[in-house]
Amino acid sequence: MKAFRDRHAPTRRMTLLAGLAAPALLGGEAAAQAFPTRSLRMIVPFVPGGGADTTARFVAEPLGVELGQSVVIENRGGAGGTIGAAAVAQAPADGYTLLYGTPGPLITNPFLMANMPYDAQRDFAPVSLLTRGAYLLAVHKDVPVRTMSDLLALARARPGELTYASAGIGAGSHLSGELLSMETGIRMTHVPYRGTAQAVADVAAGRVSISIDTYGVMIPMIQAGNLRPIAVTSLQRFPELPDVPTIAETIPGFEVGVVNYVCVRSGTPIPIIRRLNEAFVKVLGSPVLAARMREAGSSPPLSSTPEELGDILRAESAKWGAVIRRANIQPG
Repeated sequence: MKAFRDRHAPTRRMTLLAGLAAPALLGGEAAAQAFPTRSLRMIVPFVPGGGADTTARFVAEPLGVELGQSVVIENRGGAGGTIGAAAVAQAPADGYTLLYGTPGPLITNPFLMANMPYDAQRDFAPVSLLTRGAYLLAVHKDVPVRTMSDLLALARARPGELTYASAGIGAGSHLSGELLSMETGIRMTHVPYRGTAQAVADVAAGRVSISIDTYGVMIPMIQAGNLRPIAVTSLQRFPELPDVPTIAETIPGFEVGVVNYVCVRSGTPIPIIRRLNEAFVKVLGSPVLAARMREAGSSPPLSSTPEELGDILRAESAKWGAVIRRANIQPG
């Protein structure tokens, strides 16, 4: 006797699955409407005082107001941002732990470190872009250069003698120096630190020759006369520094952008990611926040959808992966 086949079984199975999925989706939507019910923490994977830390604190206050809960900044520096990012990857996937990302943690470190404590593509979910800026190249006041042409001439005359500080191996400031060396054929000596603040401070003190880092951190040293701006890494001049040329004006096509963004752990319910994104879009669109960041020398706030941020991260990863391979920087 042939076994009886219920020709309606596939349809019933699909109906059952749909019935099971609907409450889950509704549950997620309900959770998002209630979210958050307690304070959030935004992990900045660098020591206090750097550009990322400054921008995070500007954003955290209005974000807390928008969400109805405080947003606490937690600095976890080290390993080019990897230590802080690992803390987010290991946190519950509930939206309460945010990663303030810079190029290091998810874009460049996977090419620079042999034993990453997380998978940059698998373990994080994009939320929103925060800023998309560039770096300022400045020198200590006693370095006898005033233009990029002067700097290149000095570097060629004294190969390896000029030093440049960075926030750590693989940080954007490090790779900017590598890219500059590759594009021009000069040779400089890299001096890594554990964060932007100390790196820039040592250039201002004359212990290192060059800084390629965020303008906002350099403002007090520039105003005090200890740092001299030479050029910016964007294709357009900074509105705050209209008399400072771009590196591209001397080296056509040279550009280094600085992407700052927010991610959460993958697996965070999509409705909660949407709730966070909506809050960031509103906060980052505030003229008050834009004015505060402009006064501090920070890049202007700029939001995105989670999907747009995912595309940006993939494009930046491809670009800097190529630079790292070309510079023959080996995973450490």
